[in-house]
Amino acid sequence: MKVEAIAHTHAGRNFESQLVWDDTAKAPRPLLLMAPNWMGVTPNAIEYSKQLAAQGYVVLCADMHGLDRRPTGKEVPMDFLAPLTNNPAETRARVNAAMEVLTKAATEKGIGNPKLRAAFGYCFGGANVLDLARSGADVAAVVSFHGNLKSGMEAKAGEVKAAVLVVHGADDPIAPKGDRDALEEEMRAAGARWTLLNFGHVYHSFTDMNANRAPMSQFSAHANRYGYMLAHAFVADAFAGRV
Repeated sequence: MKVEAIAHTHAGRNFESQLVWDDTAKAPRPLLLMAPNWMGVTPNAIEYSKQLAAQGYVVLCADMHGLDRRPTGKEVPMDFLAPLTNNPAETRARVNAAMEVLTKAATEKGIGNPKLRAAFGYCFGGANVLDLARSGADVAAVVSFHGNLKSGMEAKAGEVKAAVLVVHGADDPIAPKGDRDALEEEMRAAGARWTLLNFGHVYHSFTDMNANRAPMSQFSAHANRYGYMLAHAFVADAFAGRV
C-alpha cells in the first residue's frame, strides 16, 4: 500500500490528511473517505485505511482537526471535541472539504473514479460521515461505525443523497437507544434511504481491537466482522446504481 501525505487548507487552517491506495492496481477505483475517531490521523487510523484500500478503494484518512490542534490522548474527548461538536456548520464544511480533497487528489493521479464516492467513519468520525450525508453531499453511501448520532443541524427533507448505514452496539453508552430512535425519525422525515444494524450486548468502539473498557468500550470480533461485511456490500450496492 502506498501512503502519501496530502496538505490542504480550509478557512485559513492547515490540514494534513493521508491518501492510501494499492499502487499495483491499474484501473481507477472507488473513492472512500475514512473519518477516524477523535484521535484523528494516527498510525492506527492509517492502518485501518490500508485495510480499506485493500478492499479496492482509494482512501483518504481525513484530518478533521488541523495541524495546529492534535490530540495527545490525555484530553477528555468531549471537551477536546467541543469546538466542533458545538459548531455543526464547521464540522460539515470540514468533512465536505476533505471529500473534495480526496476527489481532486485521486483524480489528478488517475487512480480514482470520482463518480463512485463513499465514506466510512468511526466514533467522532461516524458523526462526521453522517453530517456529510445530512449536508446533501453527492456521495453514494456513508457508513457510521459506533458513531455519535446527534446533530445540531438535522437533515432536511429530500436533501440526503447518500444511502446511510449505521452499524452500532445496542449497549453503546455514547449513543444510547434514545439517540438511535431520534436518528431513525430524522432519516425517515428526510426521506433518506437508511439502514440500522444494531448488535446486542455490544459496546462502543467495537471495531477497535485495543478497546477493553466495558461497559464503555469493547472490541467485538463478531460485530466487527459482520459489520464490515454488510458495509462493503452496502457500498457496492449503492455504487451499482451509479455505474
